[in-house]
Amino acid sequence: MKNVALGQYYPARSPLHKLDPRIKLILAMLYIVAAFLCKNLLGFGLLITSALLLIFISRVPLKTVLRSLRLIVFVLLFTVAINIFMTKDADTDPLFSYWIFEIYTKGLYSALFIAIRILCMIIGTCMLLTYTTTPIALTDALERLLSPLRYIKLPVHEFSMMMSIALRFIPTIMEEAEKIMAAQKARGAGFTEGNLIKRIKSLIPILIPLFASVFRRAFELATAMTCRCYRGGDGRTRMTSMRLRAYDVVMCILSIAFLAGIVSCNYWGIGYTL
Repeated sequence: MKNVALGQYYPARSPLHKLDPRIKLILAMLYIVAAFLCKNLLGFGLLITSALLLIFISRVPLKTVLRSLRLIVFVLLFTVAINIFMTKDADTDPLFSYWIFEIYTKGLYSALFIAIRILCMIIGTCMLLTYTTTPIALTDALERLLSPLRYIKLPVHEFSMMMSIALRFIPTIMEEAEKIMAAQKARGAGFTEGNLIKRIKSLIPILIPLFASVFRRAFELATAMTCRCYRGGDGRTRMTSMRLRAYDVVMCILSIAFLAGIVSCNYWGIGYTL
């Protein structure tokens, strides 16, 4: 649970930490678009290089990044298996065939590309957002970017506040869950014994007190905000003002060039193409 990257900030002095959080949000979206636009080996090679470069310039230890990726291993393996066995190619013979299972070259490439795409998207967004940006700065940047929607009566400030509170309490909820599990283990509860159904049932003594704790914290927070006369974004002043610098503009230009390079790689058609 301590390896959840969402909501965790790694303090460091790096170029990514100094970047304006609004620019980070825009760059993260561009990076996700670039990952989906990759079609061949050259494009995915460029995507892997960019992910490794982001890790290097963020100065976040590689061990920390790999530890956070352990949580998606099951999802990654399941996605790879689905692509290997479900991707068919009528133009070529299967590399392996047994009963109803057939493996084609297209399926192997598809599974490889999907795995690279998922890993790079997670690494890129974590480096640009969660690891290098505090939750408060992230939600403040989101509110600034969505501020034009206030003119059509959308509650932008309330939405940003909810995101800020959710990100703030993720580590707290994880710590609370660990305490409850330790208390249940001290009473003789086992969470790793028996079949899958028995293990799922053993989580009930954890989920019920955890939900009760979450709702209690929510009511206490609501009461505290009411006592402090919180009334939303009306008349709210900001402690820090965000201003774009030349460095932020340069990073945007480099990101657009990177996206153009990914698109160009698709037309060169080097290697296998999806």
